[in-house]
Amino acid sequence: MAELVPLPLPTLLSRMLVEREKKDAIFDLPRRSFFTGLPGRDLSIKLHGQTAATPFGPAAGPHSQLAQNIVLAYLAGGRVMELKTVQILDELKIPRPCIDAATVGFNVEWSQELRVSQSLSEYINAWILIHVLRELGEPMAQSPLIFDLSCGYNLEGIKSEKVTGFIRQMMNARQLIDERLHALTGPLARWSGLQVSPRLANSLTLSTFHGCPANEIESICNYLMDDLGLNLIVKLNPTLLGRDGVRDVVRGQLGYDELRTPDSAFDNDLQWNQALDIIGRLTERAKSRGLTFGVKLTNTLIVHNHKSFFPKTEKEMYTSGEPLHVVALQLLDKLRPHLPPGLPISFSAGVDRENAADMVALGLTPITMCTDLLRPGGYSRLGKYFPIVEKRMADVGANNVREWILNAFGNREEALKRARAIDPNAPEGGDLHVDQAARLNTPHVAKAALTNPRFAAAKNSKPPRKVGSQLRFFDCINCDKCIPVCPNDANFSFETAVREVTAAVYKVEAGKLVREKDEAVRVGKDHQLANFADFCNECGNCDVFCPEDGGPYVVKPRFFGSHHSWKDTPYRDGFHVERKADGTWRVDARIDGVLCALEERGGGARVYHEGPFRIRLNGQDAVLPPENALDDVAPDARLHTNYAQVLCVMLDAVREKDHVSHVSAPFLLPTPA
Repeated sequence: MAELVPLPLPTLLSRMLVEREKKDAIFDLPRRSFFTGLPGRDLSIKLHGQTAATPFGPAAGPHSQLAQNIVLAYLAGGRVMELKTVQILDELKIPRPCIDAATVGFNVEWSQELRVSQSLSEYINAWILIHVLRELGEPMAQSPLIFDLSCGYNLEGIKSEKVTGFIRQMMNARQLIDERLHALTGPLARWSGLQVSPRLANSLTLSTFHGCPANEIESICNYLMDDLGLNLIVKLNPTLLGRDGVRDVVRGQLGYDELRTPDSAFDNDLQWNQALDIIGRLTERAKSRGLTFGVKLTNTLIVHNHKSFFPKTEKEMYTSGEPLHVVALQLLDKLRPHLPPGLPISFSAGVDRENAADMVALGLTPITMCTDLLRPGGYSRLGKYFPIVEKRMADVGANNVREWILNAFGNREEALKRARAIDPNAPEGGDLHVDQAARLNTPHVAKAALTNPRFAAAKNSKPPRKVGSQLRFFDCINCDKCIPVCPNDANFSFETAVREVTAAVYKVEAGKLVREKDEAVRVGKDHQLANFADFCNECGNCDVFCPEDGGPYVVKPRFFGSHHSWKDTPYRDGFHVERKADGTWRVDARIDGVLCALEERGGGARVYHEGPFRIRLNGQDAVLPPENALDDVAPDARLHTNYAQVLCVMLDAVREKDHVSHVSAPFLLPTPA
């Protein structure tokens, strides 16, 4: 199984600073996709006593696990980061591929893929990198943001030292932050004195297994509030809408006949009356401790695995996207009249640019997304929410979120009447007035979603188009779709010289090298695509959206960030490039399972290594060893000079002066910003 291998802070910081200077981009997101605010419109929201400049951010999932993911979400306008769910079992074997967003959204991964200690490290690195960006004045330099923890899945695990220790350190990471900053040396030393807040989070969204008992959920919440002092949100399952409710929406109204939720999910999940009782008690408990309590709609919807994309061992999968959006809205409409005024409601289900403004009008905080960011454009899709939200607000004369909630659907006056029926002294535009407007807006949005054809199966049954050609190691149609659809920024492009070289494969016979066959190494385009293996968990999403067959993460050149990670992945071909202290460049490779290497010493002399062979490369020619050097070489041993040419391409590409990627980052020195 592919494992994520995080990069150290200095490497990430170097990459970020140099790419910003050279390419006016950060982690492959161009400046044109950076969120720079909406002049005259205030999208800020309050959550758990904190302010966030927008209500949007990535859901606890593939977009909030690695440091660069979180930075990308921030650059695109996310200001509430729901970090990937952490649990005590942090050595899971997650099936691959695990994400299929070809039509709606399906997945078979549900927890962090890193060790708990690695998750802590990644969140701290992301926090520091965002502080660097703010110090540099971009984007929206001083716009406030919130990190929200996500943990699961039972009381015993959360009370463990591993998870509780993680939470405590996220609440005060002073020592770890200082250690990271003080370790910055050389050109990065200017950042060693950066002022970074030690408190990464003061809130947590609780995720529980499908079937977690009601008393277990409440006990976890009591522990998190009583012992750790956390503001809390509990994620609810869509099955709370009921067996008939879910099936009527998904299969009856929307036409997703193939999506069948097992009866056991409805029988074992939290029941309606249990949920209302727990919400009531936990709300009061939070108030008594000066904390806030809320709910999140919703977890993914469990269904039988009817697809061939995932391994056959997976009998069930989790649905997100369009059908979940409609289900979650119906649950919100049903649940909201039973919730106390002002209760925070977080939302994550099929959010996209077409419905984001409506979600804001419902007073939902935060509004997180996942499936939409997995589609072509990736993180840049979030930036497209804001112009639509801005226009909708302008159309009703709303300059901030509160005004938008009051004016969005013409419920301002009726909401004020209802607010004053509850509290005769309720001011216009006050919290109770806004709360009542959000409640009045909810049935309108929920009902409209039921009949909106864009959420129905008929509009979401056609997968991305394939052109019928096979993806190749070098050269493809160069659509670059694989780059932004990767949540981890694992796919990247590089430039190289167009070339075609005919090289030979030799075998040893009777102590002599015999030319066995010729192999052409052809690079037909100067723009090429590659994969950074340390950030690739083989989720399969780039394969879904690649117009060619084969999968970029499988076929394209695969680079590893360290010799260790390259060596520890013997089942995958790939490359590792390093520059040694004496200035020697070395590329270690595994091509078609064959181990080989290329070294370039001072003066540009290159030597190719393969098994017992050491040959000098003179331009495009290989200087073969003399026959007397082959006496001790095993019969049938082979020498692939075509592989030598591939390694030359790889080394030249990584060292190209404008090449900025996770591969070249260790060799880049940032200049003063």
